Amino acid sequence: MVDGRAAPEVPARGGFAHAYGTMHEQAHENEREHERERVRDPHDEHDEHDDGERVNLLGEYATQLVVGVGGRAGVSVAEVCALVEETLRGAGLASESVTALATVEGKVLEAGIAGAAERFGVPLLSYPAERLAAIPVPHPSDAAREAAGTASVAEAAALAGGGELLVPKRRSVAATCAVATAHTHDLRHHGDAEVSDGGAGLVDLAVNVRSHTPPQWLKDRIAASLDVLSAYPDGRAARAAVALRHGLPVERVLLTAGAAEAFVLIARALGAVRPVVVHPQFTEPEAALRDAGHRVERVVLRAADGFRLDPAAVPEEADLVVVGNPTNPTSVLHPAATLAALARPGRILVVDEAFIDAVPGEREALAGRTDVPGLVVLRSLTKTWGLAGLRIGYVLAEPGVIAKLAAAQPLWPVSTPALVAAEACVSPAALAEAEAAARQIAVDREHLLAGLAEFEEISVAGTAAGPFVLIRVEGAAEIRTRLRALGFAVRRGDTFPGLDRSWLRLAVRDRATTGRLLQALDLALAGTLSSH
Repeated sequence: MVDGRAAPEVPARGGFAHAYGTMHEQAHENEREHERERVRDPHDEHDEHDDGERVNLLGEYATQLVVGVGGRAGVSVAEVCALVEETLRGAGLASESVTALATVEGKVLEAGIAGAAERFGVPLLSYPAERLAAIPVPHPSDAAREAAGTASVAEAAALAGGGELLVPKRRSVAATCAVATAHTHDLRHHGDAEVSDGGAGLVDLAVNVRSHTPPQWLKDRIAASLDVLSAYPDGRAARAAVALRHGLPVERVLLTAGAAEAFVLIARALGAVRPVVVHPQFTEPEAALRDAGHRVERVVLRAADGFRLDPAAVPEEADLVVVGNPTNPTSVLHPAATLAALARPGRILVVDEAFIDAVPGEREALAGRTDVPGLVVLRSLTKTWGLAGLRIGYVLAEPGVIAKLAAAQPLWPVSTPALVAAEACVSPAALAEAEAAARQIAVDREHLLAGLAEFEEISVAGTAAGPFVLIRVEGAAEIRTRLRALGFAVRRGDTFPGLDRSWLRLAVRDRATTGRLLQALDLALAGTLSSH
């Protein structure tokens, strides 16, 4: 049941067959058009390999993993392998993505560790204890430092190649392991790259902006603001409207050029010492923190847990914690009580609610709460209202935090058209329209999920609550390429810390568009299977 209505019927997978002929013709035409685009642009950053898979030279290759391992003397191959496999499986990572095991030099001859590398069919890398001791690790151990010369063999060895930690140290009776990327994630890759790079004419399922927006009434309001562009922007009316919408004093509201600006202000103005970002999630917060010179610690949620958040996983010493709700790209909606449990004296808790207005009733929202110490809530008006090109969002926080963020803003950071849009989008009529859209999204999402359930090759981790769905499928990179040839752009998942090349994100669209996507998925999967 969805909002009191029965879940819509979805054709059986076999019912897609009638569309094959037309879609094959469209696929061939799209492939020819993509090839023409490549010929026209000698600076295209893509290359076509012999196996037919399109590879982006700046990072299209999927995430490769390094597993750091440690163990007591005499640890068995079976125990090391079981721990590694359980760790990978629990994090939703493919064992095929593991390129190496790594350990400290003193453990390289340990039969259980060497044998595990041989069983996985990958090299065993070894590093001097002095080198590993110089690598900061999130979970140092005095016992490990005394025994092996480094604070954590598993975490330091996993990070020694220069990548990023995906899964912190996990233990069995006699072994430890940690998982890192072989290279850093492209934190600046966003869904718009899927359609801006030769994606003209594709059905856009890579960007989570609601279809058929902005509505005409909003366009008219924005257009009318052009008559007063000669005056400097005055944000007082829009700020007051946002404050009224959330029942807050204006001193708790800051208007920003989209949520992205807010992340930059938070990174630069709040003086965090130990920032933690909960992943997988929107990568811009971590990118902004890194750009501001912070060393960012990650808490990576596991697919095996449905990407649910356990507040105990966040280090007590963290003075800045960033989490999305519902989270992009997992679409998981965390309970408000779980998020509030992260609050501590002296800690800033940043909750990105960019997609909460796509959740009926905005359930689990923290916006408007004044009883959670250190709470900073970010909102975006670009997704529901189709204003990504206008850049408008806002921050809700304690007056002292708002004052620090405002002091870091340039003069007139939000344009007059964006201010007019902000005031319009928080009006009672607009809120009612957004609620109706959220209820329709919930129905459309159930239709998509029901269709995806017809494919035994596809799984969905977690309970989707946002306007997008995260799926896991073997050969996802090839399937994404095939979907492009069939006219659909979807978001790759491997640029999100905590995910690998087996994940794709799909935006929720109307029933007709979803039907065509399911047909294309059937074709893409059949093509992938037949190529093996």
